[in-house]
Amino acid sequence: MQTSFPDSYVVEGGHPLSGVLKPSGSKNAALPEIAAALLSDRPVVIDNLPALRDTAAMLALIESVGASVRRLSDHEVEIHAGTLEPGGLDLDLCRRIRASILLAGPLLARCGRLVLPPPGGDVIGRRRLDTHFLALEAMGARAREDGGGYSFECPDGLRGTYILLDEPSVTATENAMMAASSASGTTVLYNAACEPNVQDLAAMLGSMGASVEGAGTNRIVINGLGGPLGSPRHEVAPDHIEIGSFIGLAAVCGGEVRITGVPWDIVAPTMSGLSRFGIEVRREGGDLVVPGGQALEVQYDRGGAIPTVYDGPWPGFSPDLTSTAVVVATQSRGTTLVFEKMFESRLFFVDKLVAMGASIILCDPHRVVVSGPSRLHGTEVSSPDIRAGMALLTAALCADGTSVIRNVHQIERGYQDLVARLGALGAVIEGSGQGREDVERGGG
Repeated sequence: MQTSFPDSYVVEGGHPLSGVLKPSGSKNAALPEIAAALLSDRPVVIDNLPALRDTAAMLALIESVGASVRRLSDHEVEIHAGTLEPGGLDLDLCRRIRASILLAGPLLARCGRLVLPPPGGDVIGRRRLDTHFLALEAMGARAREDGGGYSFECPDGLRGTYILLDEPSVTATENAMMAASSASGTTVLYNAACEPNVQDLAAMLGSMGASVEGAGTNRIVINGLGGPLGSPRHEVAPDHIEIGSFIGLAAVCGGEVRITGVPWDIVAPTMSGLSRFGIEVRREGGDLVVPGGQALEVQYDRGGAIPTVYDGPWPGFSPDLTSTAVVVATQSRGTTLVFEKMFESRLFFVDKLVAMGASIILCDPHRVVVSGPSRLHGTEVSSPDIRAGMALLTAALCADGTSVIRNVHQIERGYQDLVARLGALGAVIEGSGQGREDVERGGG
């Protein structure tokens, strides 16, 4: 192994992975739940919080508006938002993560106003914010662009109402749920997102005293408390995206991997895409086992037609697993069309897989044709976003030779302690992203 460069992994491929993995808490549930803690003026405890760059940034953001964050352990924090100053949101922190938009609902509910710098996040295509604004405006807020950012005010308080979301946006659903929980009256959300992180947020809001019915369906009814919520203790659910990523990783690397504590209701939607490549999993108690030595082979449609693996709103195959699906396709016998319907830039990373020896045709921004199996070889690549970065790490671990993956702070925004956790399975990885102090910032 060569010495790693800053903000990089050096990966020696070709080693079978076997052993036990415990999934982290869900990043996509933790971020709105940190925001939801602002709905209470009393201490809120969140457990099983993943130690990630994005969660650290979110904790620092709520500190910038006056909340106190006290670390009880590596994965447990106490948040106390007794008094808040909604004009103090840190510009640089907002630019780091798209989840900063999730502070709009809670801060409007508590303070009646806020100024929000432009949210950042992965550059994977157009990511509109209109649905957030439309939902909050329906509850009585006024929003306007303000010097490149956005200002919101609601001098008369939020009120419950009927809202038809113009798209089933996950974060807009979460923002509306949080605002509605503290509003006066009943809110009915139609065309709501159904993802597991939405369901987990609903469970937290329920433990804070709000009445939330229908989470996991496209119609959610929230009976607001008309003021601050209560003081719960909430445990973040396991990360279904991380679990899906590990299933794909285990399948292409050849050994048997046991993933503990997997909620079984997430398995069928996750496998709806991955099973098209012949991946098999089995349930043992509360664990999910990916058997070793799987013969990966594309499962053709009737008549021998080339199958399409495509993403969709839950319970469809998650868009965040599309990148992993492309890598699995490179290691599966046969031809597959992968259709990424939601983000027009997510598949642009495939040129890096082609440089590693993959047989891929990029048809347009949303579709690739993958023929396999391809014998991948190590090379130097750069991670463009969280999910593509994890896919490139998966490719490097099943490739021949050594790869250097740069820009890995992107991966570490969404996957916790990968070097140590995958090393325990037999992976040979050195290095880490720059700025570990960023992970520790927020709730020191």
